[in-house]
Amino acid sequence: MSENSWTLKELKFPRPDLNVFTHLYKDAIDRIQQATDGDDIIEVLYEVDGLSRKITDLLTVTMIRHTLDTTDERYEQDQRWYEENQPLFVKSLLDFNDAIYNSPYKDYIREKIGPMFFVKSDVKKKTFCEENLPLQQKESELLGEYDALIDSCQKEVLGEPTSFIGLQELFGHEDRNVRQAAFKAFSEFLAENEEKLEEIWDELLKVRDQMGKNLGYDNYIPLAYLERLRLEYGEEEVAAFRQQVVDEIVPLCAKIYEFQAKNLGIDEVKAYDERVLFNDGNAKPIGDRDYMFNKTVSMLRDMSPETDEFISFMLDHELIDYETRPEKSMREYATILPSRKAPFAFYHFDGTPASLRRLHEGLGYAFAAYKASRRQHLEEYYASSSDIMEIHAMSMVLFANKYAEKFFGEDAQKYIFSLLHNYVTFIPFSVAVDEFQHICYANIDMTPKERVQAWHDLEKKYMPWRKYDDEDEFMNRGGYWYHKAHFFFHPFYYIEYTFATINALEMYQKYEERPGTAWKEYLELTDIGGSKGYLESLKLSKLTPAFEPGAVANSIKYVKELLENYMNN
Repeated sequence: MSENSWTLKELKFPRPDLNVFTHLYKDAIDRIQQATDGDDIIEVLYEVDGLSRKITDLLTVTMIRHTLDTTDERYEQDQRWYEENQPLFVKSLLDFNDAIYNSPYKDYIREKIGPMFFVKSDVKKKTFCEENLPLQQKESELLGEYDALIDSCQKEVLGEPTSFIGLQELFGHEDRNVRQAAFKAFSEFLAENEEKLEEIWDELLKVRDQMGKNLGYDNYIPLAYLERLRLEYGEEEVAAFRQQVVDEIVPLCAKIYEFQAKNLGIDEVKAYDERVLFNDGNAKPIGDRDYMFNKTVSMLRDMSPETDEFISFMLDHELIDYETRPEKSMREYATILPSRKAPFAFYHFDGTPASLRRLHEGLGYAFAAYKASRRQHLEEYYASSSDIMEIHAMSMVLFANKYAEKFFGEDAQKYIFSLLHNYVTFIPFSVAVDEFQHICYANIDMTPKERVQAWHDLEKKYMPWRKYDDEDEFMNRGGYWYHKAHFFFHPFYYIEYTFATINALEMYQKYEERPGTAWKEYLELTDIGGSKGYLESLKLSKLTPAFEPGAVANSIKYVKELLENYMNN
């Protein structure tokens, strides 16, 4: 296998002897401590960066193979090995970073490689302690339990057993009876497993709360903010943003759902109606799944020389897994093998509009990783913080509106309206998720009943239009939140979706008005990777922090006009 002809499935990664890596890191630390100038340390840094990339490749491929086939016992064992040993790799890397951090040549190194290396090293120091290693392993076990529980879903709808994701896809079915039945099955599955879900959630809260306390914090929230690299904004800014959403976006969403009810010819939009906007059904693709995927490839080839190069690389090395298979994990993600500068996209694409949006988002993540890995010289800089990374993803979806007719033909405008509707109406849900997590982690002793009541209250605050069937006791008392995997796997992530949505809508207006300039600014943001902080990254790509006063109203102005014009015509 030549260096350039490999594919992901051909790569071989035997489990390494951990002692070898430990000795290599110790040797590197000795060399740093004996260095006589900064250039010697930079040489060691790049050598260790190469070693770190190979370790990351190993851990990443282990995770990928497990999600490709969750029924294969070999991959299950490898995944357990990964979960048990990842913290050990982190500890070795932290010791190495400490040696550089404490070097007398630190200022010289910062000048040569940029300050973010030291910023991130400092964050890693503040978020790591030996006492948390067993807690992290317990956290992984609990997440595995949640994953297995969700993957076990096989509720019958339309005479066929349907997965958890499959049930949610049916919420977009044009037949109201079908989507109502799918939502009923969805609610029943969660209600049947409520006790186990609450047990997992309760244990996760306590495990993470203890992690925060082990590091000297009152609870998990400050640790979560550090882990998410929120160094330039905090709880106050997030709360101010949530208030902007109440003031600017909730009223717009209420109008959208009023229009939707009239358009569907129903008295009120129920939770299972929210994805269906038109009485003759949502936009229909003009081809099957493979047709839609091929059109996505054609779109990226046409969009720019950069995206053409990217999609060729992804296809040549078989780095996109988009088919739905019984043994495949229900998760969706994009990641990267850093030593090969090779992104990997893992999605469930069935050709529906919803899955098309998720696929395009995934390719947006992957494109950003592809670009940054070719521009930046350290693995540490290959990925930005997720509040920036989500801008890459959502902007790619919005840029694709230019090609809507290629996917949907005469339904192109229906698709664009649906997409903008989804992005705008998603924001209130997202800020509800964020506030709910703040409530749970700040009040660790809340009972399950109090938690579901808190979610119920937040639905009334941020989603006053949300309605469930009267007989659905579980959802009416606040059970909807249980289904969202981000609560479990990615605490406090959701507000980053909303920040990014605001910036993506801002970028979309620029792209519609000045496509050349907007694309240049988009590439600037991808090339930055993780080499700059949040505010500097936004400034360089000429975007406004979402929590600044007036930012929400200004950023949604263009899309608000598009939505209102569509509803009024």
